[in-house]
Amino acid sequence: MARFLHTMVRITDPQRSREFYEALGFRFSREMDIVRNGELEATNYFFSLGDQENVLELTYNHDGRTYDLGTGYGHIAIGVDDLEGTLAALREQGIEPERPPYQVTEGGSWLCFVRDPDGYRIELIGRS
Repeated sequence: MARFLHTMVRITDPQRSREFYEALGFRFSREMDIVRNGELEATNYFFSLGDQENVLELTYNHDGRTYDLGTGYGHIAIGVDDLEGTLAALREQGIEPERPPYQVTEGGSWLCFVRDPDGYRIELIGRS
């Protein structure tokens, strides 16, 4: 039997990324350094959400490389209890939604898209 473990994305600023994902309700769990041949190569930062442990891994490579998002990436969807409150917390970091929250169908959930500090699209879906 298979089960989902986590999603990993590469980041360029661990502190900004941590603040972003914590504003979405993720809890920082732990970090793990990857050392090869005696040199610090990367650090993995793990985050939990609700009762799900370590579902998000943010990887920071210490060699200064940058990344292209590519055309195959879509988005990560996150359900939030308070969409307006979450957007207010992100606004404090200078992050605005791509457009104001909207409903896909009448009576459906309110949602919007934001980008994390590295440009990854995140769909926020209000659960209230």
